[in-house]
Amino acid sequence: MAYYQQPCDSYFVESHDDRETRFRQEMRERESHAKRQTQLAIAEELSQLASYEYRDQILEHMEMMESITLPDVAAIDVQTEIQWFMRPYLLDFLTEAHSAFGLLPETLFLTINVLDRYCSRRIVYKKHYQLVGCCALLIASKYGDRKDRVPTIKELKAMCCGLYEDEMFTQMEWHVLVTVDWLIGHPTIDSFLQLALENIPYDPEVEHMACYIAETAMFHKEFVSMRPSDIARTSLAVARYILSRPQASNDEWASKYDHQTLLSLSQQLHQPSGVLSRKYSSAHLSKVSIILEGFMARQASISRCYAAPPTPPAETCAEEQLVQKKLPVTPTKPHFLPSMNNGCLTPPITPTNHDCYAGPNAGMGNFHRPPTPASLTSHPSNQQYGPCSLPPISQTAPMF
Repeated sequence: MAYYQQPCDSYFVESHDDRETRFRQEMRERESHAKRQTQLAIAEELSQLASYEYRDQILEHMEMMESITLPDVAAIDVQTEIQWFMRPYLLDFLTEAHSAFGLLPETLFLTINVLDRYCSRRIVYKKHYQLVGCCALLIASKYGDRKDRVPTIKELKAMCCGLYEDEMFTQMEWHVLVTVDWLIGHPTIDSFLQLALENIPYDPEVEHMACYIAETAMFHKEFVSMRPSDIARTSLAVARYILSRPQASNDEWASKYDHQTLLSLSQQLHQPSGVLSRKYSSAHLSKVSIILEGFMARQASISRCYAAPPTPPAETCAEEQLVQKKLPVTPTKPHFLPSMNNGCLTPPITPTNHDCYAGPNAGMGNFHRPPTPASLTSHPSNQQYGPCSLPPISQTAPMF
């Protein structure tokens, strides 16, 4: 028995015409996507050809611009309220904000440049220091990032815990732009790194390590007025050495780094910022901070193994020498000897902090204080310093 099936007029059942229409629409989308990819490939090829043809002119222009847009450290030194030791804390805050908004790497370098240029031209109050940093981040993100990544004033205000009003961000942004003469096109360290790495096979570890070292350099005063091209070349050379990669050949632009800059930069790697260390410990940044930490630990271990034995004291107690030679000790009268401590001369008294900071001869007439003796340990590099002696940089807070 055959049953007659009537056509279904329900809107929930897709008809043959609807399926054909959807198929044609998908085909058009695929063709449009293929054409767009072809256009992008052609544009990339033309861009590379133009870059290769005008590379020398581009590099010359970038080096000219970096000399114009460098901040002045001597001008920042005369600030009345903000001090250098405050700067690393602000850079930590800006680094965290930069990572939270997912901005481009060059945006952070441009932010620091705009901040330092403003501080070298205007007197900045302590209460407005964070506001200037936020506005520098806002200007730098508007210059190079996509519009949907640019932070809003509401978001920046929330990150500052409501310390500043909306109008203050707007006024400070305008004031920063006027102060730097609306000149934001500063060639950053990241731009020079990309220029140095464009003609070699892509190595993410080298690129991320170079960026990590360059951002570490930005925390230190001695690199504020240094050219970004010099820092980029030096950071790349240090990164290749740490990762055991071959260095650039003599005819490459990246090989023209300054050895004194390399030495100064390598001395700052033992104590990086905690925020930077956490940032570059992630997998998408190749965990270069962990690699650098292991490298520095191995270098310290090698230094301890090859350290010279401690030098014996120049003057040894007479009794101790006689005991070593197993000779009889000649008795002497106690009042003819200086004060003794277990048979050895008592070291001179260490001056107090008040006397130390009062000046070399304050309140002491013509009396000169004896120097504080350094106690000998198993490692000659680990010296014990008196209150008047400056400890090594590695044992202090950042020198800002």
